[in-house]
Amino acid sequence: MSITEKDLYRDTPVRYLGYANEIGEAFRPVIKKIFVHASYGVAISYVLADTADKSKKQYEKPEILGGGLRGAAVASGDTLLWQMFASVIIPGFTINRICWLSKKVLKANKVKGPVAKWGPTMLGLLAIPFIIHPIDSAVDYAMDNTYRKYVK
Repeated sequence: MSITEKDLYRDTPVRYLGYANEIGEAFRPVIKKIFVHASYGVAISYVLADTADKSKKQYEKPEILGGGLRGAAVASGDTLLWQMFASVIIPGFTINRICWLSKKVLKANKVKGPVAKWGPTMLGLLAIPFIIHPIDSAVDYAMDNTYRKYVK
């Protein structure tokens, strides 16, 4: 990819589709589970599209530059693993636990009404911007010391 070429999946608003499951998890206390599951479908579709895009671009490069079938396979594995952990699994679990814990705390303190109903959702939504970069960094570190260390 050239310096001026924009990455559709990383440099445009399409990137926000990767956060769909986090929104779904934040709204879990107030919506039907099917909508939470659908949010995972959106996020995983984004991950698969990004994986296919990176694989295709790597495959089209000359083999001397890491292209071809092996390069595409390595790029696919890297993108799929990174995106699934950094965009779906860890953030989804984190927001789920934040909402679950906040609901338990509100219930234990006998909070009722709109705060009890919407508090966990609002807290989950507010947490999203704060968890993204630490999770991304942790997944980068893990990938650099596992998959990337042994596959490339």
